[in-house]
Amino acid sequence: MFEKVNPSHVDKIADRIAGAIVDLAYGIQEDPRIAVEILIGHGVCHIIAETSVHIKTCKVEEIVNRIAGGRLLTNYYERPQDGHLAQNQMDGFRCGDNGIFRGMPVTDEQKELTRIARGIYRKYPYDGKYILDGSRLIICQSNAGSDELRKEFPGAVVNPLGDWTGGTDVDTGAVNRKLGSDMADSVTGGGLHGKDLSKADVSVNIYAFLKAQATGKPVELSCAIGDETVDGLPYAVIVEMARAYIQDCGGFEKFAEWGLVR
Repeated sequence: MFEKVNPSHVDKIADRIAGAIVDLAYGIQEDPRIAVEILIGHGVCHIIAETSVHIKTCKVEEIVNRIAGGRLLTNYYERPQDGHLAQNQMDGFRCGDNGIFRGMPVTDEQKELTRIARGIYRKYPYDGKYILDGSRLIICQSNAGSDELRKEFPGAVVNPLGDWTGGTDVDTGAVNRKLGSDMADSVTGGGLHGKDLSKADVSVNIYAFLKAQATGKPVELSCAIGDETVDGLPYAVIVEMARAYIQDCGGFEKFAEWGLVR
């Protein structure tokens, strides 16, 4: 059983905006320290960023309006990272937080639903979410022809309450609220989005996921803030592996579109 949401779901819009702000920070500083929290909906976007670099409000507004569409009232609040946390990274990459992490091989069911979700989204690039539970497929797709989807997916439950309009005008979204869609069975405590690579929530989650795909076996890891090694590897090596993965996705914003289960 697995649920997938598409990049126009309101929570993914929040993830994508957070990722785009992190991308912007990396364009200003080689290895910034940044964590972005977002609540968006009903014409308003609230953003708090703890960051080592200053990001102009006008640039943030451009990102919000490009990704969310239209013109939203953007409240952007910027603060420096806590001094003790910043000190942890002064001499090189070390774990930025305590955490537990799980990497799980992606199942055939998860791959199939992701394929279905991507195919529907290519036709209907609007808010949508999908569930596959064995042979039962549930499709909730806004701004779409329900009858056409029923013809394409015979036997599926399609928009059971009828056609609907999604997006930020009718719902609210928050960063890291759809981790089940992004990580499937790998979900533990850490959020993937809106954070730089020094954060274990980003780099160790990506590392554990990739190791699980490579080995075909579950991976369970833990770390304490300040750790210099994880799973027998220097933390800096894990950061570089995560950096390569994010770059391969096209950046943090593109990574946020579909998460780890792509």
